[in-house]
Amino acid sequence: MLWTRTADGTRTRVLPDGCIDLIWSDGDLVVAGPDTRAHPVASLPGTRYAGLRFRPGRGPDVLGVPADELRDARLPLDALWPGGRARHLAERVSAATDPATGLEAVGAELVREVRSPDPFLATVVADLRAGEPVSAVAAAAGLGERQLHRRCLAAFGYGPKTLARVLRMNRALALARAGTPFGEVAAVAGYADQAHLAREVKGLAGVPLTALVPSRTALAP
Repeated sequence: MLWTRTADGTRTRVLPDGCIDLIWSDGDLVVAGPDTRAHPVASLPGTRYAGLRFRPGRGPDVLGVPADELRDARLPLDALWPGGRARHLAERVSAATDPATGLEAVGAELVREVRSPDPFLATVVADLRAGEPVSAVAAAAGLGERQLHRRCLAAFGYGPKTLARVLRMNRALALARAGTPFGEVAAVAGYADQAHLAREVKGLAGVPLTALVPSRTALAP
């Protein structure tokens, strides 16, 4: 997924989503690894960003680095790819009329160079997003839970239980931002109750749910 942003000087909070991003800014390419907690970002007004967000499990294929080595990290691409290739790609993006278009073209080229997505990873994400227990996901894949944990570390940056928490929080936030009452959000997203929803969001995002859905403050528990 391609995204763009121009900083307005306010502090932003990047929430965990199980993804790895390749980000261009001020002529440099940076890799943002999968987060286990909210990542605060403060930028000078006018700073431009363009990013490619690889869906969970895809980033390691493109970058050639296990996801757990990038967990909670922000690294220049040339730290992962020495020898000038990263600099060449950054120059190509910067030379494009629109850096976002340039980054999209570079990303498409990188994806073409690697193997097709592993359908196993997509199944794991779908099952965990649907609320399946880790034991059931492992059994369906014909793996032990430890084997599943190791594969998830390399593909997603963390084990299946953490991935399930992250996916569930993002589903809950989407529902809440769409206007769903918090009690219903908790039930639909698979939390035990509204208090459980509040604790999980606070634990992963570092702020209360109402801070992430400001228009809903009056409906807070």
